[in-house]
Amino acid sequence: MSIIIGVMEEGLIYAIMALGLYITYKILDFPDLSVDGTFPMGAAVTAMLILKGVHPALTLVLSFAAGLLAGCITGLIHVKLKVRDLLSGIIMMTALYSINLRIAGKANLPIFSKETIFENTFLDAAVPEALDPYLVCIILFVIVLLCKILLDLFLKTRAGYLLRAVGDNVLVTSLAKDKGMVKILGLALANGFVALAGCVYCQQKGFFEVSTGTGTMVIGLASVIIGTKLLKRFHGVKATTAVIFGSIVYKACVSLAIALGMAASDLKLITAVLFLIILVASNRKERKVKAHA
Repeated sequence: MSIIIGVMEEGLIYAIMALGLYITYKILDFPDLSVDGTFPMGAAVTAMLILKGVHPALTLVLSFAAGLLAGCITGLIHVKLKVRDLLSGIIMMTALYSINLRIAGKANLPIFSKETIFENTFLDAAVPEALDPYLVCIILFVIVLLCKILLDLFLKTRAGYLLRAVGDNVLVTSLAKDKGMVKILGLALANGFVALAGCVYCQQKGFFEVSTGTGTMVIGLASVIIGTKLLKRFHGVKATTAVIFGSIVYKACVSLAIALGMAASDLKLITAVLFLIILVASNRKERKVKAHA
């Protein structure tokens, strides 16, 4: 049971981040490596604010806002300065490493003794003891559900439809919208979700560590691909739901690999191999579909 709870907790945390990667990968088709910097930035902002006495719930909003700003800068570098998409993300990711150190003040910042959204006097008084083992999962589920609902609602708005149509220059132009500005909006939202995931991760783990964002893009893309491919035949399932499901499945696969004897130090290797297998399997299916067509 403890393994299942652990998988659910990590899966739900990374599901928030995967929702952001869904925007860049599936909607914008933008290889945004800046997410490797915005994830720890959300954690850095959170740790710094909590240590300064800011309410932990407010750090969710402020971390999301910090991610929005970082995503906007990535978009501006790409759109206004005409830098290629991949290079724009790399530039921002590199800059954020130093910015995160500036925000936190050092490479590792613990907040174990402080109140978080998972541990505070209100929860201690309001939640029955029987629910204590599942409390983190319940809170994470509520946060993920809110993120999913808000993203689904946004994608149904005029701005959301423009975001989906950003690959079609004719359509976006006919609606009197600048494609570049729509792309900046998408990158801002994506990095906002990633920073929010970093905020939640920091509060759940109890510390900020500057290298926690390494491999964020790979984990997010793996979650998106797994979810969308596994639930592709279920037409009633929304893409955002599939992404959340994919994140949990991905974390379950990683936990299974460790349970079968892989060392915890091999986590990045497991991530890389698993992502490679997913990509190869996905490409083979696409080739088969094209061959039959």
